[in-house]
Amino acid sequence: MAFAQGPNLEDDYKAVEPKVIEWRHDIHQNPELGNREFRTAEKIANHLRSLGIELTTGVAHTGVVGVLKGNKPGKVVGLRADIDALPVTERNDLPFKSTVTSEFLGEKVGVMHACGHDTHTAILMGVAEVLSKNKNQINGTVKFIFQPAEEGPPPGEEGGALLMVKEGVLKNPDVDAIFGLHINSQTPVGTIRYKAGGTMAAAQSFTITVKGKQSHGSQPWSGVDPILISAKIIDGLQTIISREANLTNEAAVITVGKIKSGVRFNIIPESAEMIGTIRTLDYDMKDHINKRMKEMVSTIAKAYGGEATCEIKDATDITFNDPDLVAQMLPTLQRVAGKENVVNGKAVTGAEDFSYFQREVPGFYFFLGGMTPGNTTPYPHHTPDFKIDDAGMQLGVKAMTELTLDYLNAGK
Repeated sequence: MAFAQGPNLEDDYKAVEPKVIEWRHDIHQNPELGNREFRTAEKIANHLRSLGIELTTGVAHTGVVGVLKGNKPGKVVGLRADIDALPVTERNDLPFKSTVTSEFLGEKVGVMHACGHDTHTAILMGVAEVLSKNKNQINGTVKFIFQPAEEGPPPGEEGGALLMVKEGVLKNPDVDAIFGLHINSQTPVGTIRYKAGGTMAAAQSFTITVKGKQSHGSQPWSGVDPILISAKIIDGLQTIISREANLTNEAAVITVGKIKSGVRFNIIPESAEMIGTIRTLDYDMKDHINKRMKEMVSTIAKAYGGEATCEIKDATDITFNDPDLVAQMLPTLQRVAGKENVVNGKAVTGAEDFSYFQREVPGFYFFLGGMTPGNTTPYPHHTPDFKIDDAGMQLGVKAMTELTLDYLNAGK
């Protein structure tokens, strides 16, 4: 599909860059946890309102959605940024370091943008400003989706992309395609990394409950040991990955993160509980792993005289980049960043609830470099020392803006 030659917006990108950096610093210094992003949402809403963008607030609790109609009719593009922070206490030396505290799961915690959502928000605010100044270049409509609670809503609450979809964020006007990005602290500034198909994993949680028979620790033959059964189950689960999963297709992970059983050194307890996570990047592999886990858990327990059940719950779906959309839009990213700076990367076993938007409409989600070039010890996401180089954000504004214009103006 051919693209019409778009306008030269370099002056607009240069003009908005210091604003984007200032917005990012302010949001970073004032982080808010999921479903509690009141100040952040107000800042976004005030900015979109100042641009004359049609506005809806309170979406999925604290989400903000803006609609910008171009001067000519056409398709609808969704652009998404997540706005929530994490319960992490910041310990770096940034002048705009967060000192905010809040309550999380009943405990007082530090709050930090330890995953870069502050940059995503600021970038999309910058995109909104550039596009609003160039409405005459837009054949169609742009929907700006500022999403709360990507890291998950508080226990007992709904939230995030799933709730936004449920509330109709992709409707009225109906979105034809959606784009999103994620800053990456371990990818150099100026680089864009992408992958067609499964790019981030589906995340599922599981709970395995093992029932044995309590006995004295000195007389194991008089009972059924649920701890022993748990150990055998853990060993068995890993064979699903090592002996049954086609890892040449996509990666997959089963991790047991917690075991709870027993109260005393000389008592074999009656029961045990294990919780953990499953990560998959392929729907067939996901179905197979889920099926085999349930079969294996009950069968192993029975073999040792006990009983066990396995409950699996979805957390996020596979972040699946529509291959046709990727092929269509890849030339845009290569033009904006330079072909040598756009890297076809490997899948990530981390998860993203952007996947719920992609389940409804074709989507393209890519990674934006945020590491200072030459840095040999970048800190990973979700850690107290996490840092992003502000120099990476202008490329984010350019990429999202040019993807929007090229998609909407294709063939015009």
